[in-house]
Amino acid sequence: MSMDAVVYKGAHEVAVEEVDELEIEHPNDVVIDITTTCICGSDLHMYEGRTAAEPGIIFGHENMGTVTEVGDAVSSLEEGDRVVVPFNVACGFCENCENGYTGFCTNVNPGFAGGAYGYVAMGPYKSGQAEKLRIPYADFNSLKLPEGDKHEDAFALLADIFPLSATACATSLSHEPLARFLTASNSKPNRSLTTERPLTRRQTSRT
Repeated sequence: MSMDAVVYKGAHEVAVEEVDELEIEHPNDVVIDITTTCICGSDLHMYEGRTAAEPGIIFGHENMGTVTEVGDAVSSLEEGDRVVVPFNVACGFCENCENGYTGFCTNVNPGFAGGAYGYVAMGPYKSGQAEKLRIPYADFNSLKLPEGDKHEDAFALLADIFPLSATACATSLSHEPLARFLTASNSKPNRSLTTERPLTRRQTSRT
């Protein structure tokens, strides 16, 4: 069977093409029907030819959808669940993941620390500007959402945009001169930017 996907053809050229439909490859996988996928600024690096991306990559690492297939080892999800998917792929149990460094997982991309959907050098994972997405280590890489279709646009931000922004703010606040500026600039009620420690994208996505 086949599905439609946005396929990179070369610098400044993409096309919607029929590709092989994704399916369960490992018992800890799920497959979702994509309901929302975002275009990230990072995609432009590939689109504009600034990376070593080869033709054939499917774009899109900010994804959400509905579970349609569930691997036998998956315990927290079932068909029909609505999920948002953090952009990076991680196992959840290697030493780096256990210490909170899920962006440097050592189990998802042989010879390299860290993996992501549909990005150059980040592993073999097809991405979500397509009709379906396979989610490996699905119990760890899926954030289950309320039923229905409300707040679709808002929930989509949890895949990358909101966690990235929160991490940038937290990192900025750890730099004392910049922290003083930001705190002063946002000192009105309910606008103070404070954090105890920087948040990883994964930690933010899963809270």
